[in-house]
Amino acid sequence: MFQDRDDAAEKLAERLAQYQGRRPLVLAIPRGAVPMAKIISGTLHGEMDIVLVRKLGAPGNPELAIGAVDETGWTYLTPEADQIVHDPHYAELEKNKQLEIMRARRKLYTPVRPPLNPEGRVVIVVDDGLATGSTMIAALHALRARNPKKLVCAVPVAPPETLRKVASYADETVCLESPALFYAVGQFYQVFQQVGDDEVVALLAE
Repeated sequence: MFQDRDDAAEKLAERLAQYQGRRPLVLAIPRGAVPMAKIISGTLHGEMDIVLVRKLGAPGNPELAIGAVDETGWTYLTPEADQIVHDPHYAELEKNKQLEIMRARRKLYTPVRPPLNPEGRVVIVVDDGLATGSTMIAALHALRARNPKKLVCAVPVAPPETLRKVASYADETVCLESPALFYAVGQFYQVFQQVGDDEVVALLAE
């Protein structure tokens, strides 16, 4: 159990200490991981930015991920997606909806600069926890195409089967806790408040 995201970030930074002084690029999956990436990048003397990906929600249950999409439109679908979605057009419609949200967020979050370039750098992708792992897989796939020197997935908590899926997309996977009984990321935090757009914009502006 983590006290809050700050506590989880400090513990992750300790596990990532080998990258201190190597100017890592710490990329947060918005919005929850942005305050965490700020702490980790500060501790490691790196740079912080965001990687935009969006979960594809199931029909009638948007919290259940059937996959994820990155800013280029590349889509990852979970192995269970075919059993959950019966409309052949649903995934495409959901993808387009999430792409619109990402375009709006990119304009809001980094209006005066492009994303920081990961090419040739140690890149650490941070989230506050993984459930299905869909958004992390989409993020890692998007970044791999941009030729990082090393690609690291760093999360406080994830179920074992999700870690196994995600591991093939990263060069290294750092996870503090991997409990067999896993219902939702929030169950492993004493305080798990939503992170708003205003906070994300303020942290990126710093």
